[in-house]
Amino acid sequence: MRLLLLEDDDILGEALKDYLQAEGHTVDWFTRLADAQAVGNEPFDALLIDWQLPDGSGLEWLARLRRNHVTTPALVLTARDLLSQRIEGLDSGADDYLVKPFDPAELAARIRSVRRRTSAQGRPRLCFGSVEVDVNMATAYLDGKPVELTAREWSLLDALVNRAGRIVAKRDLESLLTGLDGDISSNALEVHVFKLRRKLGQGIIETVRGRGYRIGAAA
Repeated sequence: MRLLLLEDDDILGEALKDYLQAEGHTVDWFTRLADAQAVGNEPFDALLIDWQLPDGSGLEWLARLRRNHVTTPALVLTARDLLSQRIEGLDSGADDYLVKPFDPAELAARIRSVRRRTSAQGRPRLCFGSVEVDVNMATAYLDGKPVELTAREWSLLDALVNRAGRIVAKRDLESLLTGLDGDISSNALEVHVFKLRRKLGQGIIETVRGRGYRIGAAA
């Protein structure tokens, strides 16, 4: 998953970024609200938002996103632990609310929980012809047998499955795989698509000329 992390504490932000990247996520970390707002059109799978930032309120930004019909799952990370504050956070559009200090392992588990509730129309297992994808276990099956995928191949498949039936632009796929600081060329992306097709079948990923890629609608 590609995550936007908005956290102004350098020590905590670095620790969370390192932990989540070790979990296999792509993380774009920002310490200021303005910087996160500047990439608002980038494709993210989840938002991790500190309530109070040096230049504004992360919670108010989330509320604006919801008013603009942005449905990306969001978790609020904050030291504010009063019941009224938790209610305010959830009512502002948060899918979950985590009080500092917390263990990064708990955050990772809550991200998985939000993913189960919100991705792929709420179905953890999806079928595309003879291919079955288990988003919770990060595993793909061909004719019932597990297929060994590299981390990059799984990230590509996961990004497409999470947008099943939709065309995903090449640039967006590149961003989902590497984040803002990453570097992956269109040729490299095409190589990963080729490898996925070789492992899962030619029909698993459709090339939409001039627009991007699409995985078939789930059965």
